[in-house]
Amino acid sequence: MSKELDRIPIGKVKRASKFVTTGAKVGANYVKAYSKAAIKGKLDKEELDKDNARDIYDSLSELKGSALKMAQLLSMDQNVLPKAYSDKFAMAQYSAPPLSYPLVKKTFVANLGKDPNEIFDNFGKVASNAASMGQVHKADLDGKKLAVKVQYPGVADSIKSDLKLAKPFALKLMNVKGKEVEPYMKEVEGKLLEEADYELELKQSMDFAYKCRELEGVFFPTYYPELSAPQILTMSWLEGEPIGAWMKREQTQESRNRLGQILWNFYMFQMHELRMMHADPHPGNFIINEANDLGVIDFGCIKHIPEDFYQSYFELASYEVLDNPDRVNQLFKKLEIIRPSDPEKDVEIVTKMFTDLIRLLSRPFNDGEFDFSDESFFAEIYQKGEQISKDPEMSRLQARGSRHFIYFNRTFFGLYNILHSLKSRVDCSKVEFLSIA
Repeated sequence: MSKELDRIPIGKVKRASKFVTTGAKVGANYVKAYSKAAIKGKLDKEELDKDNARDIYDSLSELKGSALKMAQLLSMDQNVLPKAYSDKFAMAQYSAPPLSYPLVKKTFVANLGKDPNEIFDNFGKVASNAASMGQVHKADLDGKKLAVKVQYPGVADSIKSDLKLAKPFALKLMNVKGKEVEPYMKEVEGKLLEEADYELELKQSMDFAYKCRELEGVFFPTYYPELSAPQILTMSWLEGEPIGAWMKREQTQESRNRLGQILWNFYMFQMHELRMMHADPHPGNFIINEANDLGVIDFGCIKHIPEDFYQSYFELASYEVLDNPDRVNQLFKKLEIIRPSDPEKDVEIVTKMFTDLIRLLSRPFNDGEFDFSDESFFAEIYQKGEQISKDPEMSRLQARGSRHFIYFNRTFFGLYNILHSLKSRVDCSKVEFLSIA
């Protein structure tokens, strides 16, 4: 576990000054890199990226909240950032410097009016896990093992200002213009505000667990409203090991296939039956028990799916539809991939690029049984991303599509990557679900 933090910059001025300091460090890294290049005759871009990634991540770790969450989001799409950044930012998915116990105690008193040790029989002073917006402590009460999530101070209040301050860094890293990404930034801001609302998360978690209660191989915590508050969320402690640790140990192909199928069915049920989804599918949110069943935690990020978007999105997953240019044109307009003001030349460029990309990403749906251990499939995805990022025409046209794509793409990217790490073979054909929603 990283060194504990005794304080988090909360005020706008303090947080803004942290961004300014970070910018100065990044600037110094550029000066150092170009000074070395003048001597060696060549710029070491990899070393520059590593230095910048380290300094930016260290600052975001101190700020916590939406700033660190942004790093986590960016790390999930390895086509968006240079490898040094995605590797470093991925740490936000698993661990970040935890908050010291005095600050945890202060949060309890502000929310529940009592010290943790006045509420629980035992309360672990050291966090078991610390992430971007909160950390988890083990506790015991009346013979029950509990997981208590404590939100970092100032998270909710700083989201809007943090995103405004982090935006220049994100735009620089992704090489896009501010105006083009405004609708997407608003979507992210809205979801981050929801994630900072533990009362909403409590309600969504209980609702989600109930609706998915009969899915085979999936289990959820029990939630305790009486031990929860706006910045505290208490649930049962799920026994098992993180899916990342499980995957590193030797497992039979049968176990890998079974777990992959459970994960796939879980997500297809959410999308097709519930019209909402757990939109944060990184390994830190899943654990495996002794029966090799899948435990799902952290329902802070739930994406509700509008019906018109759902219909258009999944219609495009069919190769038969992708082979129909007229229908593709209609659906691309519905999904805001093609804009009314686009000249014919831009329509042709965008249509070809997105059709090729969708055909690639929808391969599992069309193949039926799909082997996610196939390295060539993921190499194609990364190559396509690299091609798009380096194409000057696509740089001019890249901010495309409905704002709903952000969390849909994030969900599928995360799901595909976990299945790839699992090396699972999955039946991706239509599954008949129990309609229990």
